[in-house]
Amino acid sequence: MNLSCIIIDDEPNAVKLLEMLIAQTTQWQLLTKCYNGLEALAFLKDNQHKVDFIFLDINMPHLSGMELAGLLPSDTKIVFTTAYSEFAAESYTFQTIDYLLKPITLKRFLAAMQKIESHFNKSLPAEKVPVQTDQEYFFVKSGKMLRKILLEHILYFEGEKEYVRVVTQTDQLLIYRRLKDIEEQLSLPFVRVHNSYIVNTKQLNKIQDNHVYIGDKHIPISEKFKEGFMVVINQRIF
Repeated sequence: MNLSCIIIDDEPNAVKLLEMLIAQTTQWQLLTKCYNGLEALAFLKDNQHKVDFIFLDINMPHLSGMELAGLLPSDTKIVFTTAYSEFAAESYTFQTIDYLLKPITLKRFLAAMQKIESHFNKSLPAEKVPVQTDQEYFFVKSGKMLRKILLEHILYFEGEKEYVRVVTQTDQLLIYRRLKDIEEQLSLPFVRVHNSYIVNTKQLNKIQDNHVYIGDKHIPISEKFKEGFMVVINQRIF
């Protein structure tokens, strides 16, 4: 679901984690990151910026998240992010969608993502609400034919300049799309691990020496995408 949001938090590491979770698991547009309340007020007062909701830390110097929330328009949608549970009841005096306790885990963020998107889906006309199917799929143009591909059957996507190779359990198809465009339409279990690869984490056999293995194929994990990939994987480590 295409939504726009901003992060307001004075902790750089918390901002970085939230930014990574947004990039790896949603199709949302992160408009900016603000490290204090005054910076956020200046950004939000600019009418050119359409913000659907904000991630707002509570414990910030000079202007706390609660104080900032009280200065914003009453219809501002807020997801509070904080290490303090005692403000939960007070937070719902605002247009609060969710209340995330730090440190934010992937599992908790995904639950919040569903809650946020459900909140905005309710405001859409009924005919525009996305229809959920039992098995997700898409169609790939092959010559004059459209071939139906189930997402669960895809092993990985491989970018080749202006083309993307879709590799399934039984076939390989080349489509005229950029890998970045494909990535924007995907969510978990698909994760970008390299400039040239998006992998289906459900299909991984092992991870070793900065490579992922899917059957006989070994795919490099680049430094650029390693941290985001490991956030996903760490949730599955016993």
